[in-house]
Amino acid sequence: MFIIPAIDIKDGNCVRLYKGDYSTVHKVAESAVDTAKKFEEDGVQWLHMVDLDGAKDGKRVNSELILSVRKSCKLRIEVGGGIRDMESVDFYLENGIDRVILGSAAIKDPDFVKAAVKKYPDKIAVSIDARDGMVSAEGWLDTSEISFIELAKEMENIGVKYLIFTDISKDGMLSGPNLPMLDELKSAVKCNIIASGGVSNLMDIVTLARLDIYGAISGKAVYTGGLDLKQAVAAADAVEAAEAEEE
Repeated sequence: MFIIPAIDIKDGNCVRLYKGDYSTVHKVAESAVDTAKKFEEDGVQWLHMVDLDGAKDGKRVNSELILSVRKSCKLRIEVGGGIRDMESVDFYLENGIDRVILGSAAIKDPDFVKAAVKKYPDKIAVSIDARDGMVSAEGWLDTSEISFIELAKEMENIGVKYLIFTDISKDGMLSGPNLPMLDELKSAVKCNIIASGGVSNLMDIVTLARLDIYGAISGKAVYTGGLDLKQAVAAADAVEAAEAEEE
């Protein structure tokens, strides 16, 4: 399981939100570039970056800063927020980003997702953000009438290989990921599942690794010191090694 620290960008700053509420925004680090370099030193392989302004405005806003992070480290980087057309997908992937995350587009424009997956089959992830089991969109400002399982199955049928699942009620709350929903999702589709929201400590990492989740995104806990990335990487590797021995 990959440990994937998060850098969320708003107004050019590294920030965090509580439950996706833009009014709760608070700065957590001085420099996105320095933060990414520290994560790289801690031994992670992937970095999750979100353009929060882009998610709300439906267009790229902080892409220059994101690409400056890309140039400064060797981490593989996935980027989401405001990617609503093929031009934006092309822009990020042609500039060295390893995976782009489509969110609202999955609900509002499935044909675009289909076209993106056809063009870049291994470089597209879809973010499924749920509130009470129903999918939210537009930077979590709208809630749809589609269940998270229904959307996941639709995305699998389109050919999406990576799903990033967030239970919005858990985001930024350090209360642990929603394990029953993640388990249900994993049983429903064959996509690689990346858990996001609520990851707060090593026990959460171990539990997710035992669920055979592909990746675990952590934001707030990394910045508050609740989760040590080096220990998290070691813990996930240990679970994998133990399970390999059992086989």
